[in-house]
Amino acid sequence: MYNLDFKPDRSLDLIGIGRLCIDLNADQFNRPMEETSSFSKYVGGSPANITIGASRLGLKTGFIGKVADDQMGRFIVQYLKNNDIDTSVISVDQTGAVTGLAFTEIKSPEDCSILMYRDNVADLKLDTSNVSEDYIKQSKALLVSGTALAESPSREAVFLALDYARKNKVVVIMDLDYRPYTWKSPQETAVYYNLAAEKCDVIIGTREEFDMMEQFEKDFNEDDQKTAQKWFDYHAEIVVIKHGSEGSIAYTKNGDSHKGGTFKTKVLKTFGAGDAYASAFIYGLLNNWDIPKAMEFGSASAAIVISKHSCSDAMPKKNEIDEFMAEAVAID
Repeated sequence: MYNLDFKPDRSLDLIGIGRLCIDLNADQFNRPMEETSSFSKYVGGSPANITIGASRLGLKTGFIGKVADDQMGRFIVQYLKNNDIDTSVISVDQTGAVTGLAFTEIKSPEDCSILMYRDNVADLKLDTSNVSEDYIKQSKALLVSGTALAESPSREAVFLALDYARKNKVVVIMDLDYRPYTWKSPQETAVYYNLAAEKCDVIIGTREEFDMMEQFEKDFNEDDQKTAQKWFDYHAEIVVIKHGSEGSIAYTKNGDSHKGGTFKTKVLKTFGAGDAYASAFIYGLLNNWDIPKAMEFGSASAAIVISKHSCSDAMPKKNEIDEFMAEAVAID
């Protein structure tokens, strides 16, 4: 068993910080976006989805973010409230920024894409004045994602939150969430991702995301063990490297590694799997589960979400995952 040092006297289990946006998922499948005539609206953004998933599983959650002063911003806040997420420190932008939009295209279960509108978005207007140390120290864990590092002042707000978390012994979890279209260059991305990851206890990402972060490494060779060891030399206790349909590998600072598989499911779309995995894996960590059990729970959650139309709305409750696992076929 490998347990993180979650402080039991905190009133919140998990606080997310960063991107709050709207997903508009294609209602028509197996066709390009040019031929799609209608979309369904959902709350989106990786840290939002993960926090929603964690709340659905029964964790006490909150969120630090900024929304636009418009109908979409109000929709997002109300949705979070409806999912029992504390929104008391979500602020409303007053500069005229808009809500970010993500249009999804479902050409086939294997061929999905996302068209993002991220110019002048409210979530990247989050600034240091919106980050409260008193709020962060109420939580056992803080979840950050890479997209919030893409621009100032959001970048500085996240780094301040990281400093407050480390100061107050809040476990820091980073979901890499690399979205190239929000950054000026891969080099800029790598610099800020590395600076943030150095402060984190748990890092979750795909092999491709870790590759992006290691582009300045002279001996870079896509070796999972070496990647994990790099972060263990900083603060990391657990590093999870995902390999898509081949599953994932979790490395721990004490030298152990655990291979996680996937589950057979009827795939509708590919997006949302990572967020579902992260929320259920984090749930397992906060409940002091063995890492293989937490990984299996994450994989089951991911399998459920990719079989459904939405991401946030599809985040399952614990009994749904338990029932799925009792009937599903695991793939090692």
